[in-house]
Amino acid sequence: MKFVIAKSELMQLINKIQTIVGKSSATVPILSNFLLEAKGGEIILTATDLTVGLRCQGSAKIIEEGVTTLPARTFFQLVREITAENIEITTNDNEISTISAGSSLFKLHGMSKDEFPRLPDLTDATKFTVDGAALREGVYRTSYAVSKEDSRYMLTGVLLEVSDGKASFVATDAKRLAKATASIVIGDKSFKARHVLPVKAVDEIIRIVDDTAQATVYLMQDRIAIESGQSLLITKLLSEDFPDYTRIIPDQSDANISLHREELVSLLRQMSLFSDDPTDPICFCFTAGELILKTNNMRVGEGTVSMPIDYHKEKITISLSPHFFLDVLKHTKDETVNFALTDSYNPGMITDSTNSIAVLMPLRLQQEE
Repeated sequence: MKFVIAKSELMQLINKIQTIVGKSSATVPILSNFLLEAKGGEIILTATDLTVGLRCQGSAKIIEEGVTTLPARTFFQLVREITAENIEITTNDNEISTISAGSSLFKLHGMSKDEFPRLPDLTDATKFTVDGAALREGVYRTSYAVSKEDSRYMLTGVLLEVSDGKASFVATDAKRLAKATASIVIGDKSFKARHVLPVKAVDEIIRIVDDTAQATVYLMQDRIAIESGQSLLITKLLSEDFPDYTRIIPDQSDANISLHREELVSLLRQMSLFSDDPTDPICFCFTAGELILKTNNMRVGEGTVSMPIDYHKEKITISLSPHFFLDVLKHTKDETVNFALTDSYNPGMITDSTNSIAVLMPLRLQQEE
């Protein structure tokens, strides 16, 4: 194998796959390597940790086609330090790759391509296309609500639900829920599926999906693949069943209150300083013309802030985490959001101009314990 590639092109490929490279182990040492292929006027880099795999390709001058694997960490760091504009890589039959750049010359010992785990065949997968921006937005607007507790394994990923020609993305940690929906193009509109994506794969979707073009999603029994531009991401699915989330989404409310996002963000940041745990709640008190936020943390202190609102009904109070509310507001760009609630004991729901929703469960204040 022999090819010449611009350093800038190679760096773009490295930046895509570097977070995917698996950790070497006594049983699978090849995971610390990446697969390097040169063929048809391009090079292809593939990395996997056996849960998530990523293949991306870029342009290069191919002198001799071939395949090898290289130690990812050493190769990536070396390319970053090279100052030459172009890099030439040659691999011999003993899996030794010579890297030539300007006056610099290096040799790296690789491993046989036969040891590298193969990415699954997508031929028989059910597929649909979706706007790249909608796909990124769908997982971005929900992934913050994924559970961080390993004991709740089924909640540590984002649910992808396909039904009625739409794709829904849902995440919850049982204290909050986020949902977003995107229109898709699929051959069989009666097709239905429920798959739970691990959060690492979700992070990669946000990172690599081109939001200026269409993406193709391939659905298999135990895996999902997303093809976007010159990149193909394949991930295993979480095996646990995702709970019925529809039961906690309010279907009606007694009050729908418009809130200025930036002003509320400022107040919530102040109040969050008095919550040393993300699940510590503060009191949201909705009165005629005013929202009053109060906190009284025995470990930290107490505070009260307020802002004007367009509300003229009976007083409603609800205890919510300021951190959770902030997470929702950080993931919307609208000037105002709508907060719908019924009473102190039922969930409140936040919406904006998109089809995304966020549900926050009421929490118990310290003085209520």
